[in-house]
Amino acid sequence: MADRDGVMAALAQVPGPDGRTPLPQSGAISGLTIRDGKVFLAILIDPAQASKLEPMRTRAETAIKALPGVTAAVVTLTAESARQVGGAAPAAGRGGGQPHRPQGATRGQPLPGVKKIIAVASGKGGVGKSTVACNLAVGLAKLGLEVGVLDADLFGPSMPKLFGLARKPEIASDGQRLIPLEAYGVKVMSIGFLIEEDAPVIWRGPMVMSALNQLLREVAWGELDVLVVDMPPGTGDTQLTMAQNVPLSGAVIVSTPQDLALIDARRGVAMFQQVHVPLIGVVENMSYFLCPHCGARTDVFSHGGARKEAERLGVPFLGEAPLDIAIRENSDAGRPVAASLPESAQARAFLDIAWQVRDTLEAGAPGAKPAPRIRFL
Repeated sequence: MADRDGVMAALAQVPGPDGRTPLPQSGAISGLTIRDGKVFLAILIDPAQASKLEPMRTRAETAIKALPGVTAAVVTLTAESARQVGGAAPAAGRGGGQPHRPQGATRGQPLPGVKKIIAVASGKGGVGKSTVACNLAVGLAKLGLEVGVLDADLFGPSMPKLFGLARKPEIASDGQRLIPLEAYGVKVMSIGFLIEEDAPVIWRGPMVMSALNQLLREVAWGELDVLVVDMPPGTGDTQLTMAQNVPLSGAVIVSTPQDLALIDARRGVAMFQQVHVPLIGVVENMSYFLCPHCGARTDVFSHGGARKEAERLGVPFLGEAPLDIAIRENSDAGRPVAASLPESAQARAFLDIAWQVRDTLEAGAPGAKPAPRIRFL
């Protein structure tokens, strides 16, 4: 079983950021976690040196992976403070500098074998975005597509629970990539497979972006028609990282009908429009409640707000999904309703959305433009 001493001994063969001092003696190691053969290492660097130091990161990861008992390794470059690493922070003034680009990825570089990548996003949490992403992926698979799901919510991964997956990923034959787990015809990768369920992820922005790029590019996805990316809520680092570093074919915005959620949904739409990611459309989740006893309908969160907002913004409306006990129970049990209750009204709602998403991807989402260089003003 790998331990701290063994990891440090392996890293002693890797020169640190100055190119001479062994990494353990360089003072650059800012975090090391070992759980069940999974090793997570953070290396503190000057952000201006990120591209130059990528070979160091790769060499460190390779050295750790070669240790007996190590089943996976994630090495990230981070910059907690420019002062701590003796460099100046990159300019970010008016009209100014560009945000730090995560190491190990070229802006807009496609994933080998992956034809389309779509983001499922929301302006706020609590709207059922992950449930929609899960059932959308299952629906696309039922339509005959090869589908994968990347759980990009590193702080609150939901896909292991939604797909009923609790195993650890295996290492591909090349010894470098993880093999995604599979359920209901969908390949799934999540940070939740690599950490304990109740373990907090306490990472700063650069570490998050580095880990996200590794989950994207160090996974043996194989041949996929669509990779569905379940975004964290909001409009932060993860969304900008995805917009810069992979060619997104489009985004699906999930909202509930009430005004509070719609305000945040507008921000999500505006963000993807600003970075020139085409909008596939808007989904109204928890649109209505049907009583399981009498069949009476109740609009718990109002109704139709997302449709009206989509029309106002000139964005396609993809459909409504109900607030439903069966969806909740099956999601908690790791059985997406699109697979476990395929003939139900609940499943049909998600399948209808999947039809529209597939047709839009085949036709090309409107408004697609090359991914820009993002500047903070």
